[in-house]
Amino acid sequence: MVTVLGPADEFLRTLERELDTDIHARGNQITLRGEAEALELGEDVLNEMVAVIRTGQGLSADAVERIIAMMRSAEAQPAEVLTQNILSSRGKTIRPKTLNQKRYVDAIDNHTVVFGIGPAGTGKTYLAMAKAVQALQNKEVNRIILTRPAVEAGERLGYLPGTLSDKIDPYLRPLYDALHDMVEPDSIPKLLTAGTIEVAPLAYMRGRTLNDAFIILDEAQNTSMEQMKMFLTRLGFASKMVVTGDVTQVDLPGGQTSGLRAVEGILDGVDDIAFCRLTNHDVVRHKLVGRIVAAYDRYESLSDRSRDLSGGRAARRDSARGAQNRGIGRGNA
Repeated sequence: MVTVLGPADEFLRTLERELDTDIHARGNQITLRGEAEALELGEDVLNEMVAVIRTGQGLSADAVERIIAMMRSAEAQPAEVLTQNILSSRGKTIRPKTLNQKRYVDAIDNHTVVFGIGPAGTGKTYLAMAKAVQALQNKEVNRIILTRPAVEAGERLGYLPGTLSDKIDPYLRPLYDALHDMVEPDSIPKLLTAGTIEVAPLAYMRGRTLNDAFIILDEAQNTSMEQMKMFLTRLGFASKMVVTGDVTQVDLPGGQTSGLRAVEGILDGVDDIAFCRLTNHDVVRHKLVGRIVAAYDRYESLSDRSRDLSGGRAARRDSARGAQNRGIGRGNA
């Protein structure tokens, strides 16, 4: 009961707020009061919470909110989503935390090439990295190749000091960070030296055929159409590819078309390729990150609508002027 209600009844307050019901707990009994629909949802949510707890997995306030959201959508059983283990390392188990994340992980299992598209914090790269390490441990592949385009995010970094490895390291640091969460830090230099794990800029992929490998392309929104084609055609036998990116954060110079934006229209309907979209509801960082992403989505939607309205008014003005000028021309004639 303590695990269900949470520390200092934190989960109880979350349930009352989200379900709009009065909840009373005495001993091992929970009583709900409210509208019939809310009571039915509340009972289902509590049953799912108990099912998760019985697997030995703890709950958090975020997990309780996700269980409620999944039960409202009625698209999946939360216990199935939240108890799917991907990788256990250093006392930590990596699991999907939302329905879309589970679909993403399942797509990686069932397809050779998977595109994970969504905003920051939705676990696109982290889950792909976990699946890569899992595949390496299970001897499904012989190596992991991690790559991303070396494109600056708005600011100009200039010439970086040091060797070539030192220069490209800042671009690849996010991949190293995820790797350190999943592999013993002492073993990483050995794996890198042996080539079992390779971290390199996208430019180094040209001319290669990548066999028996799990390949991850991160920040793919910063690839050009030519680079995306080049990368996808590196696929060799017994390999998997996962391409991740956020099409709302393109840093390409000169208004170039993002290869990630164009690729879905090009590869739509091709067998063994899956496109998985994650949203602000799948953000698993601080709660505020999801709200920030949602606020930017609303702002961009309003901006697009304003531009459409402005363009429509301008077109009508131009049309009216054109008609007036034609009328004047005929009158003069």
